[in-house]
Amino acid sequence: MADEKSFGWTGKMLRVNLTTGRITTEPTEPYKAYIGGMGLANKIMYDEVPAGTEPFDPENKIIFAVGPLTATGVPLAGRTTICSLSTYTTDHLVVDAHCGGMLGAKMKMAGYDAIIVEGASDKPVYLAIHNDDVKIKSAAAVWGQGTRATTEMLSRLEGTRTCVAAIGQAGENLLPYSCIINSRNHSAGAGTGAVMGSKKLKALVIEGDKPIYVADPKAVAELSDYMLREIIGSNNNHVVPSTQQEWAEFYDADSRWTAAKGLNWELAEGGPIETGEPKPGELNTVGYRCMKSTKDLGPAASAYTIKMNGCHSCPIHCYSDLRVEGSGEAGAFETSGNTCAANFPWRYAETILKTGISQKEMPDEYVTFNAAIGTTMDDLGLWCNYASLHRDIAHCIKEGIFKRVLPAEEYNMFDWSKLTPENADPSVCVQILRHIAQNDNEMAYVAHGDIVWCERWDDMEWFDNKASTMINYRGWPVHHAAECFGQVGMLYNMVFNRDDMIHSAVNFQGSGLPLDLKKAIAAEVWGGEDAIDPPKNYTPMNEHKANFAWWSVVTDVLHDSLTLCNWVWPMTCSPTKARDYRGDLDLEAKFFKAVTGQDVTTEELYEIGEKITTLQRCNTMRGMHTDDFRNVHDVATKWTFTQDPDIPAFSEGTVKLDWEDWQKALSMFYARFSWDEQKGCPTAAYLDAHGMSDIKADLQAEGLM
Repeated sequence: MADEKSFGWTGKMLRVNLTTGRITTEPTEPYKAYIGGMGLANKIMYDEVPAGTEPFDPENKIIFAVGPLTATGVPLAGRTTICSLSTYTTDHLVVDAHCGGMLGAKMKMAGYDAIIVEGASDKPVYLAIHNDDVKIKSAAAVWGQGTRATTEMLSRLEGTRTCVAAIGQAGENLLPYSCIINSRNHSAGAGTGAVMGSKKLKALVIEGDKPIYVADPKAVAELSDYMLREIIGSNNNHVVPSTQQEWAEFYDADSRWTAAKGLNWELAEGGPIETGEPKPGELNTVGYRCMKSTKDLGPAASAYTIKMNGCHSCPIHCYSDLRVEGSGEAGAFETSGNTCAANFPWRYAETILKTGISQKEMPDEYVTFNAAIGTTMDDLGLWCNYASLHRDIAHCIKEGIFKRVLPAEEYNMFDWSKLTPENADPSVCVQILRHIAQNDNEMAYVAHGDIVWCERWDDMEWFDNKASTMINYRGWPVHHAAECFGQVGMLYNMVFNRDDMIHSAVNFQGSGLPLDLKKAIAAEVWGGEDAIDPPKNYTPMNEHKANFAWWSVVTDVLHDSLTLCNWVWPMTCSPTKARDYRGDLDLEAKFFKAVTGQDVTTEELYEIGEKITTLQRCNTMRGMHTDDFRNVHDVATKWTFTQDPDIPAFSEGTVKLDWEDWQKALSMFYARFSWDEQKGCPTAAYLDAHGMSDIKADLQAEGLM
């Protein structure tokens, strides 16, 4: 069956056992009920990785998976889901990492919907994949190297058209905060680098030139043009510009549609390129809308910007390519490229250290600091856990934690005076990060997760503190939480076993449209204008907020399974005034039909997203040995209820939660998923109704249902 023409899916998965060296393929067909990407990978993890498995056990697997829309010409279908066991949270439950770059497209063009890596090698290896030619090769020459040198060496060896997805020293040394880097600076976090390191797997090197078949190529092309012409905005689907422009009815300073007259890629090849005022409807100027470098690093970053870059099939290009000489002089790298937290760490450190190295007061130094830290982290394959590492290191310096707990010899390795306004020297940060990545010293525990180091160093007060942003007692931080639509943001921050990475809601929040227009859209999509509130002016929980929270989760999971970029999808809004700024939430279903030939509705796709979420919930229930999610898993840290002590909840100016309202929110959210309203666990009736009776039987046998 795998050799038959398959629309969307390749129909084949690759399995590599590093213990035995056995390489096999198997059909995708049994997993299509879970679409692909996150759904497919989570089902394999449920079926094949027993509860109680530790992340570094050979029995753990790491699964790279893509969806039916990957590499088909669908815009923003360039993501890859990577599934394994968490290295840094309680019980080491199943987690998903996600990355852009070129990895997913290369996998698909090589002929695979998924790559399942199991077992462990006794010596460093890499996986070389050239279509059907798959080999396990020695990585002795690159073991110990950073991701940049590894990528260059393996690209020269295997071919410059390959995509290299590699780990650095952090992953090799089994540091829980480690990641995988592909295409130089596209990262997949959640400790996946350490899982690869435990298997002695340095890299995947992939090249493919097989065709990707779609059922209706003409429809794919027409839908793509329609989407680019009328629907899509900028990064996070912000649909108004950040400055007042002649064509725009609205503007919002916080928008990521940052293009403007006089704003240039100053270091562009051949001379500066102006982003200008790209208008809706201009297909060829969509890529100028997002100037993420200046959005993250301030106006000074334009002088260092070579261009904005992007992932496979991305028209938005939110990835900043910079050249910062000062970063190289600090012992890091001149050339920088990233799109998220690793690209602006000093924003977090400055709020704690108060060194004066701020975007406003020292703009060039600010750019240099961020480039030096970001490029070092990416080369080490070191993950920030949505900036927790940056915040924690700064806190440990400021409060004297390092001075208290580190051996004197280790503490004195660093010139701490360099972290002052007088010096503004990022080289000490580079040294600290490289030291941590070795994972053979006391300081390295700061990258084992707050759940570890706060207890080890007797600083649990920091764990349950707004400044740390830890949102859940099992060990992960906020990711667009209460500050983004109050209870809605808090609910989806509880669902997964890591920071949620859900952008469906924050894309809508930051779209730039006026509140009255967003409320009208909210009524159409989630059933009532009261699904949303003004920022920091929240009202009690209601059923429309439950709908909004449910939708935020299932759309994100759907995108991670198709695989689409949830940093822009879904298309809730549009920049087109003639559409009254309404987007098109049926686009996923339209593209799915055009690519696969299967006629599905948006509601049916949402139902599958709900099913995949429930699948991971089942795996979590099995891993934590209880079905009581309300009191064990979905437990928000106390600071979310005690912050702003002089301001009552539901008052303007605070994102504080009310405990009783939060309990109501959980019950309504559970009910919207058809989970048990008291415990928050999946029900037997739900599993039977959704073709998951085998999972029901497993859980009942373990006394968990």
